[in-house]
This record gives sequence, C-alpha cells and structure tokens, in this order.
Amino acid sequence: MTFTPKYNLIEELKWRGLHHQDMPGTEELLMKELVSGYVGFDPTADSLHIGNMVPIILLVHLQQAGHKPYALVGGATGMVGDPSGKKAERTLLDLDTLNHNLSCQRKQLEQFLDFDCGENSAELVNNYDWFKDFNFLEFIRDVGKHISVNYMMAKDSVKNRLEDGMSFTEFSYQLVQGYDFFHLWNEKNVKLQMGGSDQWGNIVTGTELIRRKGGENSKGYSLTAPLITKADGSKFGKSEGGNVWLDAEKTSPYEFYQFWMNTSDEDAERYIKIFTLYDKSFISNMITEHKGAPHLRFLQKELAKYVTTWVHGDEGFKIALTASEILFGKGTSESLRSLSEKDFLSIFDGVKKSEVDEIEGVNIIDMCGDTGFLASKSEARRALKENSVSVNSDKVSEDFNFSNSDLINGKYILLQRGRKNKFLVIKK
Repeated sequence: MTFTPKYNLIEELKWRGLHHQDMPGTEELLMKELVSGYVGFDPTADSLHIGNMVPIILLVHLQQAGHKPYALVGGATGMVGDPSGKKAERTLLDLDTLNHNLSCQRKQLEQFLDFDCGENSAELVNNYDWFKDFNFLEFIRDVGKHISVNYMMAKDSVKNRLEDGMSFTEFSYQLVQGYDFFHLWNEKNVKLQMGGSDQWGNIVTGTELIRRKGGENSKGYSLTAPLITKADGSKFGKSEGGNVWLDAEKTSPYEFYQFWMNTSDEDAERYIKIFTLYDKSFISNMITEHKGAPHLRFLQKELAKYVTTWVHGDEGFKIALTASEILFGKGTSESLRSLSEKDFLSIFDGVKKSEVDEIEGVNIIDMCGDTGFLASKSEARRALKENSVSVNSDKVSEDFNFSNSDLINGKYILLQRGRKNKFLVIKK
C-alpha cells in the first residue's frame, strides 16, 4: 500500500520554529512511508507543564502528517533521573509516587493525541514494562558493551557535570534511554525519536545502539526542536509562582490564560506558530492584523484562547475569560460568585485588604471608613452621593447595609470606587 503524507513534516516544523536538527535521511523517510515515532516524558511530577507542550506538539504534528505517535512515559528512567541540562542530581522517586505521576500524565497526553484513528492511532508505552525484569548483568552485557565510555563521556550532559561530579546512576542514563529506542525499534518498528535539542545526545545514543545491535542496515532517526525562550533570552514556561502546569488544580485556567495574555508582541508572534495548529496563511493574516493595532493585543488574545481551550476545554476558557473581565472591572456580582476561591484570590492578589469581625447589619459608610477603604466616613458619603461605590460589582447607596449573604465564598466582599480602586473585606 502506497503511503502519501498529508504534508512535509520537516517543512512544517521549520516554518513554525519547531525544528532544530534532524539526522540525515529523516525527511526522506517521513515522505516515503508511515513512520512510528516517539517522545519520552519524565514523570518527576503528577502534571505536565507548558515546557512539555513542545514535545507533545511534535507528536501532534507527526500524527497530523499521517504518521504514528508513541508517547513514552518513563517509569524506569524516572527512577534514574536525566542529567541533561541539570547542575545537580535529582531526588529519586519511589515506585508509588512514580506510578501516581504516570497515571496523571497519561490522562493529560490523551487530551492532545488521537488514540482511535486507525493505523496511525497514538499509543502510550511505559519503559518500566521492559526494564522491570532486565537484570543488571544482562544489561551491561547486552547493552553496555555496545557503547564505549569515550562515547558517553563526549556528551554535553556528562561533560557539563564532570567538574562537580555525577553518580554512576546518572552517567548510565543515556544507556537506559538509548535502550528505550532500541526496544521500540525492535518490538514496534519505531524508527524515529523526537525531543528538545538538549536531548540530542541521549537520542543519538539510541540510534547508535540500533546500528550496533540491530544488524546490517539497521537505522534509527532523530529530530529535535529548539528549546523555547522568551525574546529577552529568559526561560520559557515559568511564572512568578514557578511552573505553569497543565493541571487546573496546580495552575488555574485563569492563571494559565493570563500567562499567554502577558506575552510580549515579539513572543506572541513566535508562540502563535508553535503552540497552535492554525495554518500558515491564517497566522500570517493574524500577525498583519495585530501589527495594524498592537494595542488591541489581538495575537495574545487568539493565542491565549486557543491554548487555554486546548488544555482546559471550552468551560475552562469561559472561566478564564470571566475572571479576566473581572480583573479589568467588567465583572458582575454573578460572575464574581462563579469563581473558585483560588481564582478569586488570584485576580485580587495585591489589592489592599482588611479583616472584620462582623458583616451582618454593618452600614456601607461605616465599612468604607472603618476598614480604611476610603480615607474617612465623610469621604465615603461623598463617594456614595457620586454613585461611584460598588459592593461585589453592584452600585450601592448610603442606606445600604451588609448581610452575610453578600459574602463571596462565605468569606469575601469586594469594595470598589470606580474601576481601579478595589479593596477586599475578609470576614474572620
């Protein structure tokens, strides 16, 4: 049966800024046959983060071009710890923690890839399945003898750590990852491994193992994407609170949405190509439209909407949009009450606050003056006469008295004077 790819994967990745290097012959292979390719994911946490989205998107494009993607979750390699790009050895995880992390990551990967689309359906594999019964003596005999110490020492992931020292555990990591590629090549006809550019050394150890163990004309191929950075050269994927996670419990849809909204114009122009599946002409039109009126932040809005919907679904995007509108003073009492406590506090992080013992029956003038929201009760009266004071986004007058039913999440009241002057009252 003749195979025709839906598009040239290498060309697609290049214009999107997702191509760093590939092994000679990779493009020709992808154009002539249905190729099985894989990416490995490190189960050091119970959620993937946006830094993992680039390797996920490599798999998405591989599948969209008509090929078969494998997502390898590293139940075995997670016990060793990849030294690539690391200055110190990682804390090793126990099996129960690893299995929990693997289960959580598996669900997230299923959001992006199609596991039921015929011959190029995605598959998930766990390298613990083939390492759990592989004893040490067998490993050093069947794998270790094929890769020289000189070859391993030449890798950047090793050279960069020689001064501070690295354990044999970490030193052996590239052999373990290399064997993953050989195993998948041997058992599932996987011919391509993809990853970030920092993985090149580990990936080519796998191609070398295939060449040496597989016999005459045996060949594996490799393809890497550049490590994504911000325009100022700083690391992509971090916020003030640390990693931006795909798990809504760790990074709420609102916080996730705001991360993309806060990208610079220069970054947004690159990220819209990397993190969406919009086609080339559509993206070109969006960039042109954005440059015509950059203050409207058209690219950031499209990028944030697309990625938030992809990760958190339509409902997650609606929640994020509602929270963002509240942030800019466009909320209603109903929309405030629809927020989770975490999102509510995220939006009003940095807003002045005051704790009170009682809410029930307190008059608005007393509340404004006694909490320090306004300078004095006489100023509160003036503001109320101007109709510029609101409680939970609803305008109120001088005769307004609070009740416990006004509390949001049973604890908070939002006071505002105009759009910009916000204040949180917290019931003890």
